[in-house]
Amino acid sequence: MDWQDYIHSVPGILSGKPVIKGTRISVELILRLLAEGWTEAQILDNYEGISPEALRSFFVFAAEGLTEDKVYQFG
Repeated sequence: MDWQDYIHSVPGILSGKPVIKGTRISVELILRLLAEGWTEAQILDNYEGISPEALRSFFVFAAEGLTEDKVYQFG
């Protein structure tokens, strides 16, 4: 799956945060909802601009961000 089919970043939309194409729904918002325990069904029911494929693309987007050659140090 190519996340770029579903997610983009435009400077004039939400300060350039990654959003679902055609919406102002940020990847950050959806990932926070999932972290709070929302189910995929709850997100799809509450946010009409999100398709099941778009929701899955968030995980590809996040995984690719973590594959960069960076070292993360935690307290």
